[in-house]
Amino acid sequence: MNAKRRRLLLAVVDPMLEPGEAVAVTSIVNLSSVSVRGTAVFAAASALVSGGAMAVIPVPTPMYLAMTDRRIFVFRANPTFARPEEHLMTIPRAGLVRTEIKERVLNSSFVVSSPDQEQGLKILFPLAGRKERNAIAAVLPVAD
Repeated sequence: MNAKRRRLLLAVVDPMLEPGEAVAVTSIVNLSSVSVRGTAVFAAASALVSGGAMAVIPVPTPMYLAMTDRRIFVFRANPTFARPEEHLMTIPRAGLVRTEIKERVLNSSFVVSSPDQEQGLKILFPLAGRKERNAIAAVLPVAD
C-alpha cells in the first residue's frame, strides 16, 4: 500500500481505536473471489444479451484492511480515489484462526475464522501485498 493510501486509511481508523491500540498492518485486499467458471459464464451471458457488442467481467471491489493487536477493520475502497469509502466490519482478533496460505499466480489467500462461527472470511491479497499478508498470517494461528 502506498503512503497516500495508508495515510488516508489511518485518518479514518484512528478515531475508532481504543486507548493503547495502534495499527500494526494495513493492506489492500479482496474479500470475495469470483471463480473462473463463474466469470466465463457471466461474460458469455453479457455478450449474448448485448448481441456480442460487449462482454462484462465482474471484478471484486478492493477493500482496505487495517489490523491492530485487538481488531481487524475492513473498509470499502473507492476505486477511483485513494480514500476509504465505507466501514464494512470490525472483527475482534481474539480466537481467530486461519487456513494455510494458498499461493496463486496473481494472488494468494487464506480463510480467517473463529471457532464459534460456522463461516469464515476469505481474504485475497494481490501479488504486491505479500509483505502485508505475511505480517497478518504471522499473528493468526493456523487452524488444526
